[in-house]
Amino acid sequence: MANPSIIAQKEQFVNELAEKLQKAQSVIMFDYRGLTVAEDTELRAAMRKADVEYVVVKNSMMERAVVKEGIHESVHEMLKGPSAFAISYNDAVAPAKILKETVKKLKKCEIKGGIVNGKVTDAAGIDALAELPPKEVLIARMLGSMMSPIRGLAVALDQIAKKNGAPAAEAAE
Repeated sequence: MANPSIIAQKEQFVNELAEKLQKAQSVIMFDYRGLTVAEDTELRAAMRKADVEYVVVKNSMMERAVVKEGIHESVHEMLKGPSAFAISYNDAVAPAKILKETVKKLKKCEIKGGIVNGKVTDAAGIDALAELPPKEVLIARMLGSMMSPIRGLAVALDQIAKKNGAPAAEAAE
């Protein structure tokens, strides 16, 4: 018969994992086999620097947490073999980028898939996520495209003012 205190501890752990899943913008699942201690330490340091939590938990515990959060979909297939999890609360792209870079550099480990903003994503989806430009670049592009029509209007008004013979500054008044 199972010890009630151990069952309570496991239930609390599953609840904590479920809470992490709920707060996370992304959870990337990967097979960490083949990493040396030094490589794993380097990976953990890169994740810590990017404010990404690296955890290794039993697949059964993660599966219970996923079920508890109602995300179960196809996660069961990803939770086969040794699994580690990169959890990011602030930047959905950071763990994908770090893991893709690590896999490319070391030619070890394998991204299994993940959960991004509550939706299950396969390894190809995580790979596509890792290809996204940094947040700052996306914001700059968006602002640039927003400014383009305004800039076009200003040029057109300037052209009209010059055509009418008035300096641009006077036409604006």
